[in-house]
Amino acid sequence: MFERNSNSRPMVQASALTKQVSTGNTDDGQLIILHDINLDISAGEAVAIVGASGSGKSTLLGLLAGLDTPTRGKVHLGGEDIFALDEDGRAALRGRMLGFVFQSFQLLPAFTALENVMLPLELATGNGRQLNGHAHQTALELLARVGLEKRTHHYPRQLSGGEQQRVALARAFATGPQLLLADEPTGNLDSATGEQIIDLIFELNRERGTTLILVTHDAAISQRCGRQVKLAGGRVVV
Repeated sequence: MFERNSNSRPMVQASALTKQVSTGNTDDGQLIILHDINLDISAGEAVAIVGASGSGKSTLLGLLAGLDTPTRGKVHLGGEDIFALDEDGRAALRGRMLGFVFQSFQLLPAFTALENVMLPLELATGNGRQLNGHAHQTALELLARVGLEKRTHHYPRQLSGGEQQRVALARAFATGPQLLLADEPTGNLDSATGEQIIDLIFELNRERGTTLILVTHDAAISQRCGRQVKLAGGRVVV
């Protein structure tokens, strides 16, 4: 349903992307988290953002998604300058283009697995929580794809960490995003479960031709991507 052919067109373009925050701990009162990041990612690519803790990996991901605003610089997603949009415009663009997988799962505790996966589809169609045939069927198919067809009516508290992350993965792919952003998606999982989640991410990425940007500190995971972008001290290093 969501398959795309990858090509060389740019999906993500960041230019001179800089983020600094005020702090009393430096001489000039400013802490530079990211400095002049330039990054081009083509449609269908799988790219790992790597680096030590505090190198700016998660900050970069948040800027690429428009969840945070830069001190200076630009980000284009699918050719659109996201910081030329207001907050509502950026939210609408994320709804159209992006899927997210977080380390902490970010499931809604009052929703079942099925409802969590249906939610982005219902928001995209403006149906709220009303039962929508397309959303319902798509969510069922995705939960089956990640091996949770028998857990559709369970709440997050009734699921293991690995099961919750599989629900989050199904939710991330529910709208057929052009770009998937994953921030340390195995960080709260044991090694065996984490490996299963990573396998699913790459399988779904290949099947749907989705562009993947994956933040990780795990070298084995980063090496499965086609390219690694290393950050150190808020800069891209070779």
